Amino acid sequence: MSSVSVVSEPALYGGAAGRRVTVRDIAAAKERHEKWPMVTAYDAMTARVFDEAGIPVMLVGDSAAMVVYGYDSTLPVTVDDLIPLTAAVVRGSSRAMVVADLPFGSYQASPQQALETAARFMKEAGAHAVKLEGGRRVLPQVELLVSAGIPVVAHLGLTPQSVNAFGGYRVQGRGQAGDELMADAKALEHAGAFAVVLECVPADLAQRVTTSLSVPTIGIGAGPHTDAQVLVWQDLMGLTPQPAKFVKKYFDLAGEMDRAIRAYADEVVSGVFPRPEHSYR
Repeated sequence: MSSVSVVSEPALYGGAAGRRVTVRDIAAAKERHEKWPMVTAYDAMTARVFDEAGIPVMLVGDSAAMVVYGYDSTLPVTVDDLIPLTAAVVRGSSRAMVVADLPFGSYQASPQQALETAARFMKEAGAHAVKLEGGRRVLPQVELLVSAGIPVVAHLGLTPQSVNAFGGYRVQGRGQAGDELMADAKALEHAGAFAVVLECVPADLAQRVTTSLSVPTIGIGAGPHTDAQVLVWQDLMGLTPQPAKFVKKYFDLAGEMDRAIRAYADEVVSGVFPRPEHSYR
């Protein structure tokens, strides 16, 4: 009797770096009930560190508006601002799927506008997927992008590009609004989105959405029951002065940078640096 060997799928987080993570890998992780981490990235050097750590998906978020460009919301950042950052993250990584945010005003007008914007990210920056915000109102955009061969991540709950309509950064999906969010999530899945970000929604709602969808959910401030979690890297590393409630600080990078720059400056002023070993003969 011949034996049949079963080849297990590699883990999504920390797997071998032989090729890029694909939509099929993401779907397979959902079937295995495997949780996985996602993080933002905006430059090649940071992307290399995260990629070598085994992070399977990196998001070049419109959060760059705040953490890179210094604005107080995501609204001002443009396609031309994000394309170079996306290209840098792609060049700095070899395994992670790189997802590019479509910024405010670059896809809402029409499905054709969304396709033209997404195509730029794919062609000029080498992005592997795009993310856009909104529920059933953006179904035509999602459907056209997917039909054109562009993988799409949807984004529900607190959608920062709509912060002015929400009246601030508030939890979304409580009460009857939860039923609307569930309907949006199912419609987006049906339209072809391969994952759905749930931001700042009650944990029980995120759990219900997660169990009802066949595509993975990615939580940010949505409790522990989503398939994946995403954070802005500056938040989790302690660079953000006042991060949101849902952020856990894993390192005091701001403190370490402060100590290092002061030590360098003091040594320059005192003449300790550079020493002979840092000089050419």
